[in-house]
Amino acid sequence: MFPALSSRRWQPALPAKSRYFDNAATTPVDERVVREMLPFFEDGFGNANSIHGSGQRARAAVELARERLASLIGAEDPSQILFTSGATESNNQVLRSFHTVAVSPFEHSSVWEPAKTLGFEILENQGLTFKTPGKTVQLLSLMSVNNEIGTIWQPAQMERYAEFVHSDITQAVGKIPVDLEGIDFASLSAHKFYGPKGVGALYHGRVPPQTLLIGGEQENGLRGGTLNVPGIVGMGVASDIAAQEMCVNHAHVLELRSVLLDELRSCTDWQQNGGDRVSPYILSISFLGIEGESLVVDLDRAGFAISSGAACSSHSTEPSHVLGALNTEEKWARGTVRISFGKYNTLESALDLSDSLRHAVENLRRMN
Repeated sequence: MFPALSSRRWQPALPAKSRYFDNAATTPVDERVVREMLPFFEDGFGNANSIHGSGQRARAAVELARERLASLIGAEDPSQILFTSGATESNNQVLRSFHTVAVSPFEHSSVWEPAKTLGFEILENQGLTFKTPGKTVQLLSLMSVNNEIGTIWQPAQMERYAEFVHSDITQAVGKIPVDLEGIDFASLSAHKFYGPKGVGALYHGRVPPQTLLIGGEQENGLRGGTLNVPGIVGMGVASDIAAQEMCVNHAHVLELRSVLLDELRSCTDWQQNGGDRVSPYILSISFLGIEGESLVVDLDRAGFAISSGAACSSHSTEPSHVLGALNTEEKWARGTVRISFGKYNTLESALDLSDSLRHAVENLRRMN
């Protein structure tokens, strides 16, 4: 028998959903998503590539999820949706499909790191804009919404500099409208819009990407491996819910963000990052004279979850490459935290967070 989690010697207290403000790292799975996934762990466990009844039921569920996701992001045909393990895999598959590639300096590490490893061009930036490639490249990658500072860009405007345009739309899907016109490839993950972890997708337009995982005929031969049917079903349900509730959720987080910023006006020596055009779901703030990690720990003790940057690099003690690209002074970069809003946060929890945030900043500055 495996020991129950509750039998472990120590477990940190978990914040209530309303006090969880790290939604850019991952969101709670919507209960409606869980309910529709459960049958595919139980009686509907068939392999979607099997031709018997159990397999074909699973196949039908996968195709319904494909249609739901295609509808959410505005894909012309569900066949343009390729299911993957998440945006990291999708990003790598696209980048490895081309020989001459340029990427923006603000990309998620799953674009930025492969680009560096493969010797691709990292574009130079001028503030929140960047210099375009000196010559036309096969592929240019520009994310739609930055995962750290929330800045919104328009990837389709880059099509004149490249044969193909790729965008990591992970922080946009289900939150703000997505326009795929002018975009040839788009990567996303389900767990950023109340779906399960470990499942994502790659949209491909004019041409499909090269196969990254070889060893099976799944996904039209573009991605070998047994399909994660429960995860894919969950992603489809989350897509359907997001399409119906996007406007309501957008207005909700916009109010929470405004309230929190108003409450912080009495705090000194802080700045907001990301520029004027940002997603209301992500708020990046730098406080002078403190370490962002210390602020995260103090707020965790108070029952709140925020982050000091992207979850994929949260164990690094160095300021992020995004803040580095913006030439953010180290004294400001080290005091940066990210607050990311979601539909389960409440007005009361946002007010409580702002109060705890002010007190934590004051205490940390006194200690320094």
